[in-house]
Amino acid sequence: MAEAHQFDGLVFICSCDKIEPAMMMAMARINIPAIVVTGGPMMPGYYKGKPLAVSSTREHVGRWLRGEHTDAEMLEIECAACPGPGSCSMSGTANTMACVAECLGWSLPRCATAHAVTSEKKTIAKASGREVVRLVKENITPRSISDRRTFENTLALCSAFGGSSNATIHLPAIAKEMGIAITLDDIDRISKKTPYLVSMILAGKDTYVDFHAAGGIPSLMKELMPLLDGSQMTLSGKTISQIAAEAVNRNPEVIRPLSNPHFKEGAYAILRGNLSPDGCIVKQIGVEPSMMEHEGPARIFHTEEEAREAVYADKIQHGDVLVIRYEGPKGGPGMRELLSVTSALVGMGFSNSTAVITDARFSGATRGPCVGHISPEAAVGGPIAYVKEGDRIRIDIPKRTIALLVSEEEMAKRRKEIKLDLKEITSPVLRRYVKLVGSVATGATLAMD
Repeated sequence: MAEAHQFDGLVFICSCDKIEPAMMMAMARINIPAIVVTGGPMMPGYYKGKPLAVSSTREHVGRWLRGEHTDAEMLEIECAACPGPGSCSMSGTANTMACVAECLGWSLPRCATAHAVTSEKKTIAKASGREVVRLVKENITPRSISDRRTFENTLALCSAFGGSSNATIHLPAIAKEMGIAITLDDIDRISKKTPYLVSMILAGKDTYVDFHAAGGIPSLMKELMPLLDGSQMTLSGKTISQIAAEAVNRNPEVIRPLSNPHFKEGAYAILRGNLSPDGCIVKQIGVEPSMMEHEGPARIFHTEEEAREAVYADKIQHGDVLVIRYEGPKGGPGMRELLSVTSALVGMGFSNSTAVITDARFSGATRGPCVGHISPEAAVGGPIAYVKEGDRIRIDIPKRTIALLVSEEEMAKRRKEIKLDLKEITSPVLRRYVKLVGSVATGATLAMD
């Protein structure tokens, strides 16, 4: 539509998980003067004085099933979780990708964390309208200010504030539109050297209200500047070093300095091994120290629903490794987000003893040893397709490994004997999608050539 109408410039207005990266992909693709205005986080709800988000509600459902909440308490939690407009009040994908837009320099400073209900959000929106006129006059486009360092800076900032693991799919996809290859090795390398400085719910205790009040992304840039390329230009007309220089960190407990991190590494760990030769990801900051290494028997599920019902029916044992497969980009199709399963595990008391591995995705709210993006996926005959009930699986996050403890001879035998459990796809659109979609290891983008 933008090309058909030959627009001079665009303001991209977006708020939720997949719309934001989709618009940023379009912004990079059409490459006309443009700016992003994200809708802003929702104010947090509260239950018994503690902040509450949508994902917290799903965890409380597990506690309700265990008898820890009365029906009245569960209703109170449900009614308190979403107190108004905005994206879910946690470091989930929506708020993560809003921060990504600001880190890339594609939205104005403080836009990502200015809450939906505030006058500041309206002020930033109005300023963005003025700014896009300047961008048109000066012919400044996303590609004219962005390069590889832009994406590396953004990955570092995401690692530092504990952004959703979905960012590791969306950032490579956005970069690809600009001809820049961001790999899983890049993500792991940057996360390893970037301390975790901002700990927000559900992995931590602070909210986006706290983060914004402390200074938001500009103040995080200020603390992280020794690890960033400060010459990166933004659509505001300032470099990130200039934005950081003007920022004030108003709460060093919310946005910690490099000398006092919550964790010495960043949010993400990329694992590899015979179960995932092309790589997979775990949000390590949400994993208890006792579960950074885990070995247990595989429990096999071919859908999210099967796994969730098994958890709620108390059919899972402490120490198990839930294997949820055929939910990847081709297998889903569309790579489902397994938030309900991981929330159920927390609510039922399994998050510190039971792991999940899957070729699907997780929410930014996911906690525990949950390993996603297993690649190659089951639907293309990846090793995860040939795991059997009871097989031993070993996860070692510090060593960045994931292993199926089965011999190569046995795996070769299984590849001949086991038929892939592919879903029947009746939709012509989805059949076309399955043929075109690539590996999640490279952003699950569509092959258009």
